[in-house]
Amino acid sequence: MTSGAPDLVAELRRRGVSDVDDSTLTRALYSSDASLYRVVPRVVVRPRAADELDAVLDVARATGVPVTMRGAGTSIAGNAVGPGIVVDTLKHLNRVLAVDPEARTAVVEPGVVHAQLQRAAAPHGLRFGPDPSTHTRCTIGGMIGNNACGSRALGYGRTVDNVVALDALFPAADVEARLAALVDEHLAHVRTEFGRFGRQVSGYSLEHLLPERGRSVDRFLAGSEGTLALIRQATVRLVDDTAERLLVVLGYPSMVEAADAVPALLAATSGAGSGRMVACEGLDARIVDLVRAKGGAVPELPPGAGWLFVELVGAPELAPSVVAESGALGHRLVTDAGEAAALWRIREDGAGLAARSLKTPAYSGWEDSAVPPDRLGAWLRDFDELLREHGLDGVPYGHFGDGCVHVRIDFPFRPGDAGSARVFRDFLTACAVKLRDHRGSLSGEHGDGRARSELLPLMYDAQSLRLFGAVKAICDPDHLLNPGNLVDPAPLDADLRPVRGRRPVVPLLRLPHDGGSLGDAVHRCTGVGKCVAPTTGGVMCPSYLATREEKDSTRGRARVLQEAVNGELVGGFADPAVTEALDLCLACKGCASDCPTGVDMATYKAEALHQKHDVEGVRRPRSHRLLGRLPRWADRAAPFAPVVNRMTRLGPVARLARATAGIDQRRSIPAFAPRTLRRSAPTGSPDGRAPDVWLWADSFSDHFFPVNGHAAIRYLESVGLTARVIPEDACCGLTWITTGQLDQARTIMRRTVERLRPYVDSGVPVVGLEPSCLATLRSDAAELTGQSVEMLSLAELVEQRDLPLPDLTGVEVVAQPHCHHHAVIGWGPDQRLLERAGATVARVAGCCGLAGNFGMEQGHYEVSVAVAETHLLPAVRAHPGAVVLADGMSCRVQLDDLAGVRALHLAELLAPPAPTTAG
Repeated sequence: MTSGAPDLVAELRRRGVSDVDDSTLTRALYSSDASLYRVVPRVVVRPRAADELDAVLDVARATGVPVTMRGAGTSIAGNAVGPGIVVDTLKHLNRVLAVDPEARTAVVEPGVVHAQLQRAAAPHGLRFGPDPSTHTRCTIGGMIGNNACGSRALGYGRTVDNVVALDALFPAADVEARLAALVDEHLAHVRTEFGRFGRQVSGYSLEHLLPERGRSVDRFLAGSEGTLALIRQATVRLVDDTAERLLVVLGYPSMVEAADAVPALLAATSGAGSGRMVACEGLDARIVDLVRAKGGAVPELPPGAGWLFVELVGAPELAPSVVAESGALGHRLVTDAGEAAALWRIREDGAGLAARSLKTPAYSGWEDSAVPPDRLGAWLRDFDELLREHGLDGVPYGHFGDGCVHVRIDFPFRPGDAGSARVFRDFLTACAVKLRDHRGSLSGEHGDGRARSELLPLMYDAQSLRLFGAVKAICDPDHLLNPGNLVDPAPLDADLRPVRGRRPVVPLLRLPHDGGSLGDAVHRCTGVGKCVAPTTGGVMCPSYLATREEKDSTRGRARVLQEAVNGELVGGFADPAVTEALDLCLACKGCASDCPTGVDMATYKAEALHQKHDVEGVRRPRSHRLLGRLPRWADRAAPFAPVVNRMTRLGPVARLARATAGIDQRRSIPAFAPRTLRRSAPTGSPDGRAPDVWLWADSFSDHFFPVNGHAAIRYLESVGLTARVIPEDACCGLTWITTGQLDQARTIMRRTVERLRPYVDSGVPVVGLEPSCLATLRSDAAELTGQSVEMLSLAELVEQRDLPLPDLTGVEVVAQPHCHHHAVIGWGPDQRLLERAGATVARVAGCCGLAGNFGMEQGHYEVSVAVAETHLLPAVRAHPGAVVLADGMSCRVQLDDLAGVRALHLAELLAPPAPTTAG
């Protein structure tokens, strides 16, 4: 009999499972994976030790509550959502226990992230062979569950080929002997129907139980999707990773013609001795076009509408034969490691990018079918015809060398209309029927899950299906493990997230990329989970890097906002779950550039705060009314700046001021400039003519760092240009936006746009010095007013005009790009400028952790410091004596507060010294 949730929590804790959570917030976070499915769990468990998995299974048996294992939640077929106990191994069971270089094995806990295992193996010249595109965050346990493969399975095999041993828990006893007896009764059938080609992943892989294959129950469990056992620990095989790699890129008129070339390429590289082709990946031009449209860097590609990426290891001499047999329109040999990495990143982001590469959102569902490689071209032609017959479009890519095709399809799901899933059902069924003609597999690496388990009778005969049922009965007789998958499957169109109804929400922000729909905007998140990678070279998601909590990831926040828009589990934007999920969002906009699907959580947070406080009527905190309106207070304080600064340096006054404003007592109070930039710098030319460059005095440069503006004027004058400061008061409204005071922000923004428009339209370049304010006028202005102001950063002006630079040879620079600079403006011109000047540049990844009012507010100090410690502070300590470059006020305040470092603005680095008499 199933107990109530509180009793379930108590029972789990009584048996020693400490991290148990049945809160609305956590249940919302774990209600979806990277698939289309939503199933709300009763409780989430994050075991701290492998023995707690035994306790979870004991509780499941005692209560009848089912268990679903979850790694990083990147499952695309709905394999990691369940109605009972969801077990998250990523949080605590994430250790590499041993690496044996001699045996070439590693022992890992199930929640170890693939990339962490790679880092542990790399010093020994080894690697774990399979590498899914989610390798920065997927777990080894999840890879075993789905028999994941990845781009290089062609050379290194699937996950199952690299499993040495598993420590597995079964709900039943005497499993090994009973499975062997079952297979022995059906030897001929198992030998002919299973393991027919490498990517036959669908169903249970009974071929591993054959006597000639060693009756490996451990390998048999790979691909069973957590329906037969719980994995406590795994021993996996490692392979050599010391040979030279060469990437050959081949261009074709279409993806179909790229597929046609695969058999010849496989033949050309077979029998090559120690060298071999380890990857042959297909990439559609529409995915590359989307990267370019987002401003991403794309290395040179040969002509074509589709490409094959062929990676050769230890055999560069194979390249001529690959090219000769390719039949390609053109080719390119990529020898530069940086260029190759950039191309592989585009391929790795394929799932997220493909979701946004059509006119309407594209979805998973028919995601990773596979056929024998010699059937790939024919299958793609049939698949294209099926798309046309159903009025659909899709963007194919994937592991063409293995015959495995990934695709995202524009199914016409309509919120609130369950009938709109009919096309989804009809198309998947038609594909399964046609795939049978090619002797293919419904899944080539992601598993069948909720998306395809119902279709297994169209792939396998009745005897095979009876064997699947018998296997389940032996291993899990009470159907406790991951119900709804493989055996007794849930309908493929049940629990679909895209067709759930939504509460009517009228956003104030225009959300032009999502048709003005907040629901569509927050549903951009497909759950691919790039934001939950434990390390990053970008900005997203700084609070997750500090806390490792799902609620602090971009994905987690998106899931909670999806629930708030629906209103079924989370009761609108005033629900405490929304408050908790958004509390540690720094509004850094890192996700706007780093998330493959373009989630912009800073914008969604601003709208959610507006809905909570201005629509639903919840009183705002003091920090919103004070820190959120900082430019207004700065304007009023400007005439008295010296007096105000002296007062706030007095201990009792400072403590009272911080308490009143909601500022953490450990924070300094930034000093106001004695004279604002607009009062201390020239604002017009003596002869009345327009200058060569206008400088915009944003609120932060005007009131806190006028030194930036003076330095910019000195630099520009040193290269022969006249620069003047725009005299009008023109605040961008950033602090109002980040605190969700959108009505006031819109009024401020409209006034600023009107005041700056004549300067921008005059043809004289207008330069913004504070990255956050410049980014606000480039992006948020369009969301609030429908207009944007196209001003330049200083580096962009220098690059466009090819202005002379000072000689910085021998100067070491540690550069902390402001998050908004990275996400909206792009820091590439700054990097190129510094390198052209001769400086040695160490660019810091990630966020500084202050992020405007975030790091100042009470309750955020510890996380703010932890964010700074992920990248910024270690970089500063690693380069003593280097010039620290940080254009953003937040970054400079953080560096001063936490490291006692005075950072420079780019203008200060480029400018000649100020005259000693300058004030």
